[in-house]
Amino acid sequence: MDILDILISASFWAATIRIACPLVFATLGELICERAGVLNLGIEGIMTAGAMSGWLWVFNGGDLISAVFFAAFVGAILGLLHASFTVSLGLSQHVTGIGITLLASSLSYFIIKMLLPASTAPPKITPFQSLDIPVLSALPFLGEALFSHTALTYTAFLIVPVIMYVLYRTPWGLAVRIAGENPVALEAQGINVISVRTLAVMLGSALMAVGGASLTISAFDAFYFGMVNGRGWICIALVIFASWRPGKALLGALLFAGLDAFQVRMQQQVGAYIPYQFFLMLPYVLSIVAMIIVARRAEYPKALLKPYRRGERL
Repeated sequence: MDILDILISASFWAATIRIACPLVFATLGELICERAGVLNLGIEGIMTAGAMSGWLWVFNGGDLISAVFFAAFVGAILGLLHASFTVSLGLSQHVTGIGITLLASSLSYFIIKMLLPASTAPPKITPFQSLDIPVLSALPFLGEALFSHTALTYTAFLIVPVIMYVLYRTPWGLAVRIAGENPVALEAQGINVISVRTLAVMLGSALMAVGGASLTISAFDAFYFGMVNGRGWICIALVIFASWRPGKALLGALLFAGLDAFQVRMQQQVGAYIPYQFFLMLPYVLSIVAMIIVARRAEYPKALLKPYRRGERL
């Protein structure tokens, strides 16, 4: 199979969509936080906590739908913790975010080791199964590529227009965008900037956690150490690549997922001649290059990283 065969195969595009699912959730979550003026570097840890909590919920007898909501709840709590330090107290968003990542990741691994101390292999659950869309899934090529995925994968793509509608067509979305651009003007309208930013960080963190949960209850069937594997950091880069726009964030997630799916197939083709590490790093290197090119023209939210205190000028 050469490069052209890979690109025109339905399995490649199906894999691209599956890989993009957690990236779409987490990138949208980070985008909402940054639109409100808060950089959330806790994303890697929040995704890990979401992956662990979603899996643990199902492992203890819960159903898959409620596992998604439980993971979102855990993410929202971590988002509230992040907002308490950065929004309410005005502390460094960088330091707090790294702290949240370390706390959430360490706590997730500690809980797993505490509950399953003697386990040598990750216990498995029954994850979301592929949901074939009637009629459409029977279409040649498109059926396998687009219409034979899990319910959580479909949700990831359907939530993009929802987030676009909320951000650009609702009063709360307008308040979030102004909080990230000119919080003084928002306060002048009688709207509490602290509340808007805090709620945005909680909602964004909930989406990040659902992205993590999609790894354990949709893409895979177990939780193991390091499974988030830097996806959170990639999502931060994707937000810049997307210029803080949900539609472009979806495009960026698909681009990275396509590169990831491509490198796996290239490993199988020429892995005997080229070290597999070269292909593993390929999506990350190309993503960084794309981000550097696009970031030069990106117009970031003017109040991003700037704490707001009533009566102070930014």
